[in-house]
Amino acid sequence: MSARPPVLVDLKFNPEGIARILKTAFPDRGSINLADPATKSRDLRAIDYALLWKPDADLFERAPNLKVIFSGGAGVDSFMNLSGLPDVPIVRFVDSSLTVRMSEWIVLQCLMHLRQQREHDRHQRDRIWSQMAPPEAAEITVGVMGLGVLGQDAVRKLKIMGFNVIGWSRSRKQLDEVETFDASELDTFLSKTDFLVGLLPLTPDTTGFYNAKLFAKLRRGGALGKPVFINAGRGKSQVQRDIVAAIEDGVLGGASLDVFEVEPLPADDPLWGLENVFITPHDAAISEENALFRYVEAQIARYERGEPLEFVVDRKAGY
Repeated sequence: MSARPPVLVDLKFNPEGIARILKTAFPDRGSINLADPATKSRDLRAIDYALLWKPDADLFERAPNLKVIFSGGAGVDSFMNLSGLPDVPIVRFVDSSLTVRMSEWIVLQCLMHLRQQREHDRHQRDRIWSQMAPPEAAEITVGVMGLGVLGQDAVRKLKIMGFNVIGWSRSRKQLDEVETFDASELDTFLSKTDFLVGLLPLTPDTTGFYNAKLFAKLRRGGALGKPVFINAGRGKSQVQRDIVAAIEDGVLGGASLDVFEVEPLPADDPLWGLENVFITPHDAAISEENALFRYVEAQIARYERGEPLEFVVDRKAGY
């Protein structure tokens, strides 16, 4: 039996898959899966590492001596506000598969709005043969908000498809052949944007960020006439009643949403009934569990060799 403390795992997704993978994960130290009812009274004071996604509220009280916390996803907002969060490194999950999946979803949504897929769906349903002449991608400016690993990959893939792409981040990022903007230039960025793609992390500054005031600043009179909002970042960064109102009032021409203020999205939410809104159930870029555990194993090995951890969260920035 290894003398090393096991890795604490509290992941609120795919419990069957997590339990299966944990049979072979962390072979040098083992693990404690808090989804197992037998762990409810387990002493966690000697635990060094924890892998978390929406953990139990008392987790940090039970495991007060952690050395490193690993997030089960690209974001960390699922536990940053929990009581007792220790002052230790917090590492985000960054994986090529997750990045590729997110870019696929974003490109798909942009193309569906560009090619007016909802109108084709209606025509097919009603058996109407009616050709349309949508604009080319080059006539649409996609504004990507959030230029981290996910945002930069989305920018590259959108450019390959021919879209004109611009980017915004709190502090300016330099990207090859892409016009970028910083926090002081938000209004200018929005005024150039036809399709707004949200990939911002959730922080106090971004809570409720996508709202009526912001939507009103997007470019109007572009190739499709009305702007489109596409969000795969965080649900609490958007004001859903403002999205509904903006679409019903013609401020927005449509939306694609993978994240929501409350999840699952309640069955009586008006977003379900809007014809020009595409809804997906927060699966644009689901963490692949095998890749996640291999990533954490590699990061622990780096840490124990005295090498710096990768993708450590900036506590002040919140991401």
